[in-house]
Amino acid sequence: MPKTKNPDDSRYRAFWARVGAEFPDLGDAESTAYYRDNEQRLFREHLDSLDGKRVFKTDLWDEARNTRILQWASGRGARAFGLDLSPATTVRARAEFERFGSKLCSAVSDVRRIPFRDESFDAIYSMGTIEHFDETQLAVQEIFRVLQPGGKAIVGVPNRRDPFLRPLMVWVLYRMGLYDYGFEKSYSRAALRRMLETAGFEVVAETGILFIPGWLRMLDLACHAWCRPLARVTGLAVKPFAWLYRTVPALRRHGYLIAAVVTRR
Repeated sequence: MPKTKNPDDSRYRAFWARVGAEFPDLGDAESTAYYRDNEQRLFREHLDSLDGKRVFKTDLWDEARNTRILQWASGRGARAFGLDLSPATTVRARAEFERFGSKLCSAVSDVRRIPFRDESFDAIYSMGTIEHFDETQLAVQEIFRVLQPGGKAIVGVPNRRDPFLRPLMVWVLYRMGLYDYGFEKSYSRAALRRMLETAGFEVVAETGILFIPGWLRMLDLACHAWCRPLARVTGLAVKPFAWLYRTVPALRRHGYLIAAVVTRR
C-alpha cells in the first residue's frame, strides 16, 4: 500500500483542534457499546486491580466522545491521568469526568512528549494513538519512560492484516479527504512487537479488539450521528460480530486493532 505522508505538526494540531471541537458524541452507538465491552475485557484480563493505581491514557478522545473507558477505570478506584493534542477534547474529557463525579488529571500535549516525570504510572493504556504520528518509536519510548518498573501497558494499533481490509479503506478515504481521524499507519503483529521490544518492553500477551468490518463501524457511527432511524439497522448488523467476539476467542487476534500487553522489567 502506498505510504501516506504525515502532515506537518502545526497543521496536524489545527486539524485535531477542529475535530475535537466539532465531532459528534458517539457514546451511545451500538458499535461503541461493542468497543466499550472489548476495552473493559482488556482491563479485566490484563491489568491487576485498579484500586489506587495511577492509570495514564495517551489520548482523551474516548473520554470526550466515545467509550469513556478511563471513567470506567476511575469508577473502579483508579487515579486517572491523560493527555490529548486537542484543547477542546481535553476540556470536554474533564467535563465528562466531572459529570460522572470523578477527577481527571490532564494536559494538552501528545504522546511524543508526555509532560510527566519518569516512572509516574502503574499502568498505561494506549489504543489507537501512536499510529497517528511518523515518530511512532519516540512515542513508544515516552510510554516506556513514564511507566513504573513492574508496571503494565496495553498498546494497540490498527491491524495491517485486518481480514476486512480496513487499512486499504482508510488509505483511500484519507487520500480523498474523507477520513475524519487524520493521518494513520497500520502494523503487523510482528512489527508492533519489534517496536515495543526495541524500546525495552517485554511483551507478555498479544490480543486484539473490534473484530468487525471497518466500514460497518463507520456507517454505524454516521447513522448514529446524523440518521438515528438507520442506526437501528446498523446496530443490528453489529450484534453478530459482538457475539462472535464473545464466543470465539480466537477471533480477537484478528480485530482491526491489535494490542500487545507489555511490562517494564
